[in-house]
Amino acid sequence: MKKKGFHNCTPIQALALPLTLAGRDVAGQAQTGTGKTMAFLTSTFHYLLSHPAIADRKVNQPRALIMAPTRELAVQIHADAEPLAEATGLKLGLAYGGDGYDKQLKVLESGVDILIGTTGRLIDYAKQNHINLGAIQVVVLDEADRMYDLGFIKDIRWLFRRMPPANQRLNMLFSATLSYRVRELAFEQMNNAEYIEVEPEQKTGHRIKEELFYPSNEEKMRFAANADRRRVARQSDYFRQHQTPL
Repeated sequence: MKKKGFHNCTPIQALALPLTLAGRDVAGQAQTGTGKTMAFLTSTFHYLLSHPAIADRKVNQPRALIMAPTRELAVQIHADAEPLAEATGLKLGLAYGGDGYDKQLKVLESGVDILIGTTGRLIDYAKQNHINLGAIQVVVLDEADRMYDLGFIKDIRWLFRRMPPANQRLNMLFSATLSYRVRELAFEQMNNAEYIEVEPEQKTGHRIKEELFYPSNEEKMRFAANADRRRVARQSDYFRQHQTPL
């Protein structure tokens, strides 16, 4: 954690870690930049190191699954997990749509302990039996509210149905808001989860830089058009990755 710049717990880490390290499920309200990624990564590695793998586990069966709404976030989580993997010897896998299919598959075929990915590519690999979720011991759902916004909730439930029951695994969910639908998902897929929330003034992490612009009337349309183009491009990319029928 020190390698990633954490010397003291952030508020979300201070709330989550005592619970998750004790094996309790957590549904936490936290935004990007608050240290939530290191909270769930630390908990995941700790759980796998302190619990034996399921008996007769096969090569195509990861022990932990971390789901993210976008490939950019999946890649970032993987990068954050690499120092922990190097220190512990646990193997990482990455699965996201758009490119790298054969390269990702080659890593999976050698066997991984922790698989990080987007739901569409995960379903693709599962349907072809490249991965089997029957030995999952830890599940993380990051940015659950964005999963809903992007229409991936059916994918999430498809994946959960192929895992062991909730009381046989450690479950963690993080979301910018703990809305009714996010709480409903936690109730469905988690084992009596503890809800934790960061105080409003702490929700935005100190690593996030915020800027305020005052465009002139002539510039407003240009700013709006550019922002809209970037948003549409990102969402189009997301949906190209998630066209697998259920």
